Amino acid sequence: MTSAKKTNTRFLPKGLFILYEDRDLLVVNKPASLLTISTDSEKAKTAYAALTDYVKKGSTRSPHRIFIVHRLDRDTSGLLLFAKTETAKQTLQNHWDETSKQYIAVTHGNWKEKSGKISSYLTESKAQVVYSTKDPELGKLSHTEYAVLKETDKYSLLQINLLTGRKNQIRVHCSEQNHPIVGDSKYGEPKRNYPRMALHAWSIRFKHPFSGKEMEFKAEIPQFLTGLVGGIADSKFEST
Repeated sequence: MTSAKKTNTRFLPKGLFILYEDRDLLVVNKPASLLTISTDSEKAKTAYAALTDYVKKGSTRSPHRIFIVHRLDRDTSGLLLFAKTETAKQTLQNHWDETSKQYIAVTHGNWKEKSGKISSYLTESKAQVVYSTKDPELGKLSHTEYAVLKETDKYSLLQINLLTGRKNQIRVHCSEQNHPIVGDSKYGEPKRNYPRMALHAWSIRFKHPFSGKEMEFKAEIPQFLTGLVGGIADSKFEST
């Protein structure tokens, strides 16, 4: 596993750390509340904009660029991968189904089945709400594997293996099992009673787009998530 050393610079917003960088890649740990890329309502405060400034080192004339390989929801923290060349981006995306992506989440309630796979066809409404449909012509087949690591009387701590990468996939699949993610105001409780959403992109493993070497990164789990279940004794996870 590649060491996840934090590197901060004056070009990066608070909480956004570079864990690894070479001529082809940037691997970062994104904080919750920061968009990956701009939307109609938010143009500047994004991971993409901050990292573009970083590779340009403040020079608008710099030829350096970054390219988005995948995205995380605004309220999801954790590992985010960017390419520094268009060739690297295309290579990574062409092999994205071979990339291992694991998340840690805290959901409401206790799961009857302590591990399993949730599969459904996901589609999106005009109001930008993702939901499952039985019509394979309307939705995209999506798979989410999960395992319960710890439970309390109110919450369950899950390790999730994201087998496909649809928009809001983990959030929708958990919510439709009647175990919405803690702090998810869109698919869970309508009122935001928590400081953030308890979903974290914890681990990613992929082949380097140039060398073919297997790369693996793990991001420390925010204390908010583990704190909801009283921590994790004798755990392989590290909390910040």
